[in-house]
Amino acid sequence: MKVVGFTFVRNAIKYDYPVLESINSLLPLCDELVVAVGNSDDDTLGLIQRINSPKIRIIETVWDDSLREGGRVLAVETDKALAAVPADADWAIYLQADEVLHESDYATLRVGMERWKDDKSVQGLLLNYRHFYGSYDYVGDSYRWYRREIRIVRPGIGVASYRDAQGFRLADNSKLRVKLLDATVHHYGWVKTPAAMQRKQETFNKLWHSDEWVAQNVAPAEEFDYSQVDSLQRFTGTHPQVMLARIRQQNWRYEHDMSRNQHRLKDRFKRFLEQLTGYRMGEYRNYKLV
Repeated sequence: MKVVGFTFVRNAIKYDYPVLESINSLLPLCDELVVAVGNSDDDTLGLIQRINSPKIRIIETVWDDSLREGGRVLAVETDKALAAVPADADWAIYLQADEVLHESDYATLRVGMERWKDDKSVQGLLLNYRHFYGSYDYVGDSYRWYRREIRIVRPGIGVASYRDAQGFRLADNSKLRVKLLDATVHHYGWVKTPAAMQRKQETFNKLWHSDEWVAQNVAPAEEFDYSQVDSLQRFTGTHPQVMLARIRQQNWRYEHDMSRNQHRLKDRFKRFLEQLTGYRMGEYRNYKLV
């Protein structure tokens, strides 16, 4: 079985992405890993070049900063990396620069890829998500966080990144037929120093909106206000080993007052129904479970 990883990154140092941890969490699963490094304002290219692994193949890209609707440029960059995956790969594993796999899930991922490798009716594999917020001690538990997404796809069948690169579809816009694996992506996109998060918000909203919208909706500030969240839960599990050094270096404090958790009446009903039946009402599903 040949497995190739793919990812993209730009300005990883400027915006404090855990891209080294992300890549190092992928490498044990891959025979090769394609990294599309975009034109950056920092030494992101050098950062990736200094990773000591013969599995890594870097392609340098230039982002089209005129693509400012719906985060489309993120999908375009994802597709550039996917296009560089060799045609003879059985599976291609995708992570974004703020997503990390846990080593405890490697066996599950390998077994799943091996099990469905020759079943061409299965076009992708679906993984669970855990979204950290504010610090490494809290995870989002409201319904605004997606709980699953496709992160393993079958190359050579016309798979393309969808919308803002959250997931994938086929070239004809049909949803992929997928199997769910009991493995979890750790998403750290909302864990940065408050200053770095503020810089990210001011810049990355421009991938979705006009300058006028950003000026009206993203208040200029020195630091991001992490208190503007609806509901969190304290994380009691373990982080991936590759994240531990970064976590030890955290130089800011964030404490969430659980008494301030707010769930809409509709969401409380959804939670009750899900606990009772296992069904999540109204969930966004960019895939077909088979």
